[in-house]
Amino acid sequence: MASSILTIGSTALKAAQTGIATTSHNISNAATPGYSRQGIIQSSSTARYTGAGYIGQGVQVDTVRRVYSDFLANQVMDAQAASSQIDSQYGHISRINNLLADSTAGLSPVLQAFFSGIHDVTNDPSDMAARQSMLSSTHTLINRFHAIDTQFSAIRGEVEAEIKTSVETINTYASQLARLNDQIISAESRGTSQPANDLRDQRDLLLADLNKEIKTSAVRMADGSINVYVASGQALVLGAQSAKLIAEPSSSDNTQSIIRYQMEGVDFPMRESDISGGRLGGLMAFRSDSLDPVQNSLGRMAIGLAISFNEQHHLGQDLTGNLGNDYFSIVSPVAIANSGNTGNAQIAASFSDANALTASDYQIDFDGANYTFTRLSDGFTQTSAALPVMLDGLQINLTSGAAAAGDRFLLRPVRDGAATIGLAIANPAEIAAAAPVRTGMAATNTGTASISAGSVDVSYPAKPLAGTVTLTFNNTTGMLTGFPATSVVTVDTGGTVTTYPAGAPVPYAAGAKISFDGIEISLSGTPADGDQFSIRPNTGGIGDNRNALLLAGLQTAKVLGGGTLSYSDAYSQMVSEVGAKTRELEITSTLQGKLLDEASNTQQSFSGVNLDEEAARLMQYQQAYQAAAKVMQMAGDLFETLLTIGR
Repeated sequence: MASSILTIGSTALKAAQTGIATTSHNISNAATPGYSRQGIIQSSSTARYTGAGYIGQGVQVDTVRRVYSDFLANQVMDAQAASSQIDSQYGHISRINNLLADSTAGLSPVLQAFFSGIHDVTNDPSDMAARQSMLSSTHTLINRFHAIDTQFSAIRGEVEAEIKTSVETINTYASQLARLNDQIISAESRGTSQPANDLRDQRDLLLADLNKEIKTSAVRMADGSINVYVASGQALVLGAQSAKLIAEPSSSDNTQSIIRYQMEGVDFPMRESDISGGRLGGLMAFRSDSLDPVQNSLGRMAIGLAISFNEQHHLGQDLTGNLGNDYFSIVSPVAIANSGNTGNAQIAASFSDANALTASDYQIDFDGANYTFTRLSDGFTQTSAALPVMLDGLQINLTSGAAAAGDRFLLRPVRDGAATIGLAIANPAEIAAAAPVRTGMAATNTGTASISAGSVDVSYPAKPLAGTVTLTFNNTTGMLTGFPATSVVTVDTGGTVTTYPAGAPVPYAAGAKISFDGIEISLSGTPADGDQFSIRPNTGGIGDNRNALLLAGLQTAKVLGGGTLSYSDAYSQMVSEVGAKTRELEITSTLQGKLLDEASNTQQSFSGVNLDEEAARLMQYQQAYQAAAKVMQMAGDLFETLLTIGR
């Protein structure tokens, strides 16, 4: 009997000792990141049958259990992946928002100063100081375009560097998870089937850190290992094997990284949509959803300004009497051939209509018979069997070679607009402030008719007026004669347009718009028989400000966005969109941070170490240990008594 009591006491002593050790382990790891509270699971030892019935044999410790919930852990990881993505996006877009909204570093003040310089020229077109001031304000505007785009490019470079760093971190975590899987499988397959709790905690902490970089899901296997998959289903960790991600230049644009997946002979580029959550998902989302559109929008604004301003400048006349040349310089867009193309086609593009330009990039695919043009901002497609093709204010041409089936090109027409815009003239005298034609009436006219100052359109520079055109009114026929013998004349009377062949007389209609060879005039009043009206080159028109007024009018003209946006409108829209997105991400970041805190607190309340509870449990095991020792002491006393009786 004494022997049985001693055995029972020893099992109780060992159980209490194990409880004390486990509780002490909890207390010592209370501040260890990722540690889950442990507790012993004990059960009654198998009872021994006697004539008096079954008598217990004490207690046994079945296992040391980790207090852990897959459900709560998954909630924390999902919240962590979402929070890291949003924080990454918000941190970068805040920089863009601060840059664009800055009243001194933004574009609005220098754009206003640019047009103020034009207004100064309209006040005195012959003043060289005013003209030089206009060029200076233009330089300031161009430099601001360059400076903002440089900031965007710097942010882009930082994002690309962060993508590479994030990919390296993911690879490190994946290899460490695979190594821990191997250690856990080895530790738990030694015949005891006991969980390697501390190793599992280390693995779960690594998995949580991995979700800060990219959203993953984990599947727990029967051997104790876990398989880890990214959001799109690609395996990142399979048992003791791990995949490798590589950030490499895109085959269509070597300035932008894509992610390549490699594992056990499998090698392919991942789609951007396959990568979500975590810092890497946030970087990818920021680049495609915020940085690309805003840099394209700034580029479109610069190109739209250059094209529309140049078009009007061409319709003016400078101080030397020459028609205006380009005022701004811009670079034509070029389609980037995919590095995997098998054909030798060279595709280029040119700007045809600034008003129709979008802030999108385009993908061009050739299937062997047709070209398909995809506007990447909204997925709109257009198909053509041959080039050139007109699309969104662009003319896309095949400059040389031939495309092969499967060839692909990336067209970025406006991305570099702000970086490459420049000033095309250097001499203030080259500013075309005057109109190239002027009108007049013969001093001998006796009627009350008058002629407008005259204006020109985009077709005028191709056939400028060589000499004076004198129109004579015939009261008997009501006709005007004297138009150039080779010129077709159109007359717009209240919206009704009539065309008259070259050499034909034109009926007089007061207030009608008369056009020929890119020149437009109108006559009003009542002419007398033989009255004459002249249209001639504006020789010596150094004080003429008519084209300067038209240039100044571009400040409020709706020359972008399909006739819906002025330059200022386009910039304000860009600033507003970035501001709204920044505010949205700020609110979402705050909310997601609270969700992460709640999920973490819930998990900690379940799995974390509470020192007060552990102290109480330590006292409980201490008392159990002391009681078990007392039992063993009593068993020893009984045994001594038996020995004494035996003597």
